[in-house]
Amino acid sequence: MPISTPSNPRIAVALLLGGCCAPAVAGSAGQMSPPGTKPSISATSGAAAMEALAKARARAKPGREASGQTPTPALPAPSEKLRKRAFEAMRSRKADPRPEERARAARQAGEAQLARDRDEMSRRLAEALGLEAPATMAVAQAVTRAPAHAWVPVLFVSSSMPIATLRTYAGQLERARGVLAFRGMPGGLTRVGPMAKLSAQILRLDPGCEGPACTMRDVQLIIDPILFRQHGIARVPALGLLPGDPTKPYCEREEQGPASTKASHLVYGDAALFGMLETYARLGGKEEVRDAQTRLERR
Repeated sequence: MPISTPSNPRIAVALLLGGCCAPAVAGSAGQMSPPGTKPSISATSGAAAMEALAKARARAKPGREASGQTPTPALPAPSEKLRKRAFEAMRSRKADPRPEERARAARQAGEAQLARDRDEMSRRLAEALGLEAPATMAVAQAVTRAPAHAWVPVLFVSSSMPIATLRTYAGQLERARGVLAFRGMPGGLTRVGPMAKLSAQILRLDPGCEGPACTMRDVQLIIDPILFRQHGIARVPALGLLPGDPTKPYCEREEQGPASTKASHLVYGDAALFGMLETYARLGGKEEVRDAQTRLERR
Protein backbone atom coordinates (compact mmCIF):
# COMPACT_ATOMS: atom_id res chain seq x y z
CA MET A 1 0.00 0.00 0.00
CA PRO A 2 1.23 3.47 -0.72
CA ILE A 3 2.32 5.60 2.20
CA SER A 4 -0.18 8.47 2.74
CA THR A 5 0.83 11.96 3.98
CA PRO A 6 -1.19 14.03 6.44
CA SER A 7 -3.78 16.14 4.74
CA ASN A 8 -3.06 19.21 6.94
CA PRO A 9 0.57 20.43 7.16
CA ARG A 10 -0.17 22.57 10.25
CA ILE A 11 -0.97 19.46 12.33
CA ALA A 12 2.46 18.00 11.54
CA VAL A 13 4.23 21.20 12.58
CA ALA A 14 2.26 21.33 15.83
CA LEU A 15 3.20 17.74 16.68
CA LEU A 16 6.84 18.44 15.95
CA LEU A 17 6.98 21.56 18.14
CA GLY A 18 5.07 19.80 20.90
CA GLY A 19 7.53 17.01 21.00
CA CYS A 20 10.50 19.34 21.18
CA CYS A 21 9.21 21.81 23.75
CA ALA A 22 7.77 19.40 26.28
CA PRO A 23 11.13 18.16 27.60
CA ALA A 24 12.50 21.68 27.72
CA VAL A 25 9.62 22.96 29.83
CA ALA A 26 9.80 19.97 32.06
CA GLY A 27 13.52 20.38 32.52
CA SER A 28 13.31 24.14 33.28
CA ALA A 29 11.11 23.67 36.29
CA GLY A 30 13.87 21.98 38.24
CA GLN A 31 16.94 23.86 36.94
CA MET A 32 18.35 27.39 38.01
CA SER A 33 18.91 30.25 35.57
CA PRO A 34 22.25 30.32 33.84
CA PRO A 35 24.87 32.59 35.41
CA GLY A 36 24.94 36.20 34.08
CA THR A 37 21.21 36.47 33.36
CA LYS A 38 19.02 39.11 35.18
CA PRO A 39 16.58 37.65 37.65
CA SER A 40 12.90 38.40 36.94
CA ILE A 41 10.64 40.16 39.46
CA SER A 42 8.23 37.74 41.01
CA ALA A 43 4.56 38.42 41.52
CA THR A 44 4.91 38.44 45.33
CA SER A 45 7.53 41.27 45.29
CA GLY A 46 5.35 43.38 42.97
CA ALA A 47 2.37 42.98 45.23
CA ALA A 48 4.49 44.03 48.22
CA ALA A 49 5.63 47.22 46.43
CA MET A 50 2.09 48.17 45.54
CA GLU A 51 0.98 47.62 49.12
CA ALA A 52 3.80 49.86 50.43
CA LEU A 53 2.81 52.60 47.96
CA ALA A 54 -0.79 52.42 49.05
CA LYS A 55 0.20 52.79 52.72
CA ALA A 56 2.39 55.84 51.89
CA ARG A 57 -0.47 57.55 50.08
CA ALA A 58 -2.78 56.81 52.98
CA ARG A 59 -0.37 58.53 55.37
CA ALA A 60 -0.29 61.72 53.23
CA LYS A 61 -2.25 64.73 54.55
CA PRO A 62 -5.68 65.24 53.00
CA GLY A 63 -5.12 69.00 52.43
CA ARG A 64 -1.95 68.46 50.45
CA GLU A 65 -3.55 65.81 48.28
CA ALA A 66 -6.60 67.97 47.67
CA SER A 67 -4.66 71.05 46.68
CA GLY A 68 -2.09 69.20 44.62
CA GLN A 69 0.66 71.68 45.68
CA THR A 70 3.80 71.15 47.67
CA PRO A 71 3.92 73.45 50.72
CA THR A 72 6.67 76.08 50.76
CA PRO A 73 9.28 75.36 53.39
CA ALA A 74 9.44 77.97 56.17
CA LEU A 75 12.69 79.97 56.19
CA PRO A 76 14.39 80.40 59.52
CA ALA A 77 14.21 83.89 61.03
CA PRO A 78 17.59 85.72 60.89
CA SER A 79 19.34 86.35 64.13
CA GLU A 80 19.87 89.82 65.56
CA LYS A 81 23.56 89.68 64.72
CA LEU A 82 22.83 88.77 61.12
CA ARG A 83 20.29 91.59 60.80
CA LYS A 84 22.79 94.08 62.17
CA ARG A 85 25.43 92.98 59.69
CA ALA A 86 22.95 93.31 56.82
CA PHE A 87 21.97 96.88 57.76
CA GLU A 88 25.60 97.89 58.25
CA ALA A 89 26.44 96.53 54.82
CA MET A 90 23.59 98.54 53.28
CA ARG A 91 24.71 101.75 55.00
CA SER A 92 28.33 101.28 54.02
CA ARG A 93 27.48 100.68 50.36
CA LYS A 94 28.76 103.48 48.13
CA ALA A 95 26.62 104.83 45.30
CA ASP A 96 27.97 104.20 41.83
CA PRO A 97 28.61 107.58 40.16
CA ARG A 98 28.66 106.11 36.66
CA PRO A 99 24.87 106.23 36.01
CA GLU A 100 24.74 109.89 37.02
CA GLU A 101 27.73 110.68 34.82
CA ARG A 102 26.13 108.90 31.88
CA ALA A 103 22.89 110.82 32.40
CA ARG A 104 24.76 114.14 32.55
CA ALA A 105 26.71 113.29 29.41
CA ALA A 106 23.51 112.30 27.60
CA ARG A 107 21.87 115.60 28.56
CA GLN A 108 24.84 117.62 27.34
CA ALA A 109 24.89 115.67 24.09
CA GLY A 110 21.17 116.32 23.60
CA GLU A 111 21.58 120.05 24.18
CA ALA A 112 24.48 120.19 21.74
CA GLN A 113 22.48 118.29 19.12
CA LEU A 114 19.54 120.68 19.59
CA ALA A 115 21.85 123.67 19.05
CA ARG A 116 23.23 122.07 15.89
CA ASP A 117 19.72 121.40 14.60
CA ARG A 118 18.75 125.04 15.20
CA ASP A 119 21.83 126.25 13.32
CA GLU A 120 21.10 123.90 10.45
CA MET A 121 17.48 125.01 10.18
CA SER A 122 18.59 128.65 10.30
CA ARG A 123 21.07 128.00 7.52
CA ARG A 124 18.42 126.32 5.38
CA LEU A 125 16.02 129.19 5.98
CA ALA A 126 18.72 131.65 4.99
CA GLU A 127 19.39 129.73 1.79
CA ALA A 128 15.68 129.62 0.96
CA LEU A 129 15.27 133.37 1.49
CA GLY A 130 18.62 134.32 -0.01
CA LEU A 131 19.74 135.91 3.25
CA GLU A 132 22.92 135.53 5.23
CA ALA A 133 22.68 132.98 8.02
CA PRO A 134 24.00 135.28 10.81
CA ALA A 135 21.59 138.02 9.75
CA THR A 136 18.71 135.56 9.84
CA MET A 137 19.61 134.50 13.36
CA ALA A 138 19.77 138.12 14.45
CA VAL A 139 16.32 138.80 13.03
CA ALA A 140 14.89 135.65 14.60
CA GLN A 141 16.37 136.22 18.05
CA ALA A 142 16.11 139.96 18.54
CA VAL A 143 14.51 142.53 16.24
CA THR A 144 15.64 146.07 16.87
CA ARG A 145 12.63 148.17 17.79
CA ALA A 146 12.34 151.91 17.36
CA PRO A 147 11.84 154.05 20.47
CA ALA A 148 8.24 154.36 21.63
CA HIS A 149 7.94 158.11 20.87
CA ALA A 150 10.22 158.28 17.82
CA TRP A 151 9.06 159.20 14.33
CA VAL A 152 9.99 156.51 11.83
CA PRO A 153 10.27 157.31 8.08
CA VAL A 154 8.06 154.91 6.14
CA LEU A 155 8.46 154.85 2.37
CA PHE A 156 5.46 153.34 0.59
CA VAL A 157 6.71 151.43 -2.47
CA SER A 158 5.58 148.74 -4.90
CA SER A 159 7.18 145.64 -6.37
CA SER A 160 6.53 147.12 -9.84
CA MET A 161 9.14 149.83 -9.22
CA PRO A 162 12.61 149.31 -10.73
CA ILE A 163 14.98 147.27 -8.58
CA ALA A 164 17.65 149.96 -8.90
CA THR A 165 15.29 152.59 -7.43
CA LEU A 166 14.29 150.30 -4.56
CA ARG A 167 17.94 149.56 -3.81
CA THR A 168 18.76 153.28 -3.69
CA TYR A 169 15.92 153.95 -1.28
CA ALA A 170 17.01 150.98 0.86
CA GLY A 171 20.49 152.45 1.22
CA GLN A 172 19.09 155.85 2.25
CA LEU A 173 16.55 154.36 4.67
CA GLU A 174 19.30 152.28 6.30
CA ARG A 175 21.02 155.48 7.39
CA ALA A 176 17.75 157.14 8.47
CA ARG A 177 16.50 153.97 10.19
CA GLY A 178 13.43 153.88 8.02
CA VAL A 179 11.14 151.16 6.71
CA LEU A 180 10.08 150.02 3.24
CA ALA A 181 6.34 149.27 3.10
CA PHE A 182 4.63 147.12 0.45
CA ARG A 183 0.90 146.76 -0.08
CA GLY A 184 1.18 143.06 -0.90
CA MET A 185 3.51 140.35 -2.17
CA PRO A 186 4.26 139.64 -5.82
CA GLY A 187 2.36 136.55 -6.84
CA GLY A 188 -0.12 136.80 -3.94
CA LEU A 189 0.02 136.14 -0.22
CA THR A 190 0.11 132.38 -0.78
CA ARG A 191 3.48 132.55 -2.52
CA VAL A 192 6.47 133.54 -0.39
CA GLY A 193 9.21 132.72 -2.88
CA PRO A 194 8.83 135.76 -5.18
CA MET A 195 8.78 138.17 -2.22
CA ALA A 196 11.84 136.52 -0.67
CA LYS A 197 13.69 136.86 -3.97
CA LEU A 198 12.68 140.52 -4.30
CA SER A 199 13.75 141.26 -0.72
CA ALA A 200 17.16 139.70 -1.36
CA GLN A 201 17.62 141.76 -4.53
CA ILE A 202 16.77 144.97 -2.66
CA LEU A 203 18.81 144.36 0.49
CA ARG A 204 22.02 142.87 -0.92
CA LEU A 205 24.95 145.27 -0.76
CA ASP A 206 26.49 143.64 -3.82
CA PRO A 207 23.84 143.15 -6.50
CA GLY A 208 25.96 140.49 -8.19
CA CYS A 209 26.30 138.38 -5.06
CA GLU A 210 24.48 135.05 -4.94
CA GLY A 211 23.91 132.65 -2.08
CA PRO A 212 23.51 132.90 1.70
CA ALA A 213 26.93 134.50 2.32
CA CYS A 214 25.91 137.86 0.80
CA THR A 215 25.94 140.89 3.13
CA MET A 216 22.51 142.49 3.56
CA ARG A 217 21.40 145.99 4.48
CA ASP A 218 19.90 146.62 7.91
CA VAL A 219 16.50 147.75 6.63
CA GLN A 220 13.15 146.23 7.51
CA LEU A 221 10.55 145.45 4.86
CA ILE A 222 6.89 145.23 5.87
CA ILE A 223 3.75 144.14 4.01
CA ASP A 224 0.84 146.14 5.35
CA PRO A 225 -2.26 146.74 3.19
CA ILE A 226 -4.03 148.31 6.21
CA LEU A 227 -1.37 151.00 6.40
CA PHE A 228 -1.86 151.77 2.71
CA ARG A 229 -5.63 151.99 3.17
CA GLN A 230 -5.35 154.24 6.25
CA HIS A 231 -3.22 156.74 4.36
CA GLY A 232 -5.10 156.44 1.08
CA ILE A 233 -1.94 155.72 -0.92
CA ALA A 234 -2.86 155.92 -4.59
CA ARG A 235 0.65 156.17 -6.09
CA VAL A 236 4.18 155.39 -5.06
CA PRO A 237 6.72 156.28 -3.88
CA ALA A 238 5.22 158.16 -0.94
CA LEU A 239 6.86 159.18 2.31
CA GLY A 240 5.23 159.48 5.72
CA LEU A 241 6.56 159.62 9.25
CA LEU A 242 4.77 157.40 11.76
CA PRO A 243 4.97 157.61 15.54
CA GLY A 244 6.18 154.52 17.33
CA ASP A 245 7.19 151.36 15.52
CA PRO A 246 5.34 150.53 12.28
CA THR A 247 6.83 147.02 12.28
CA LYS A 248 5.03 146.21 15.51
CA PRO A 249 1.96 143.91 15.31
CA TYR A 250 -1.39 145.70 15.42
CA CYS A 251 -2.41 143.85 18.57
CA GLU A 252 0.48 145.59 20.34
CA ARG A 253 -0.42 149.02 18.95
CA GLU A 254 -4.07 149.16 20.06
CA GLU A 255 -3.22 151.00 23.28
CA GLN A 256 -2.17 154.05 21.28
CA GLY A 257 -5.26 154.02 19.07
CA PRO A 258 -5.50 153.82 15.27
CA ALA A 259 -4.97 157.59 14.82
CA SER A 260 -1.44 157.35 16.19
CA THR A 261 -0.34 155.07 13.33
CA LYS A 262 -1.20 157.65 10.68
CA ALA A 263 1.29 160.19 9.36
CA SER A 264 0.31 163.84 9.52
CA HIS A 265 1.63 164.53 5.98
CA LEU A 266 2.50 162.59 2.83
CA VAL A 267 5.16 163.45 0.28
CA TYR A 268 4.88 161.97 -3.24
CA GLY A 269 7.48 161.88 -5.97
CA ASP A 270 10.51 159.94 -7.13
CA ALA A 271 13.11 162.05 -5.32
CA ALA A 272 15.98 161.49 -2.94
CA LEU A 273 15.01 160.73 0.65
CA PHE A 274 16.70 163.86 2.00
CA GLY A 275 14.71 166.06 -0.39
CA MET A 276 11.46 164.32 0.57
CA LEU A 277 12.23 164.93 4.25
CA GLU A 278 12.80 168.64 3.54
CA THR A 279 9.46 168.84 1.76
CA TYR A 280 7.83 167.09 4.72
CA ALA A 281 9.34 169.66 7.09
CA ARG A 282 7.97 172.55 4.97
CA LEU A 283 4.50 170.99 5.16
CA GLY A 284 4.61 171.33 8.97
CA GLY A 285 6.49 168.24 10.08
CA LYS A 286 9.78 169.88 11.00
CA GLU A 287 9.86 168.26 14.43
CA GLU A 288 9.02 164.88 13.01
CA VAL A 289 11.85 164.75 10.46
CA ARG A 290 14.56 166.12 12.76
CA ASP A 291 15.93 162.74 13.87
CA ALA A 292 15.92 161.26 10.36
CA GLN A 293 17.67 164.29 8.88
CA THR A 294 20.31 164.21 11.62
CA ARG A 295 21.09 160.57 10.88
CA LEU A 296 21.39 161.22 7.16
CA GLU A 297 23.77 164.13 7.73
CA ARG A 298 26.04 162.12 10.01
CA ARG A 299 26.93 159.54 7.38
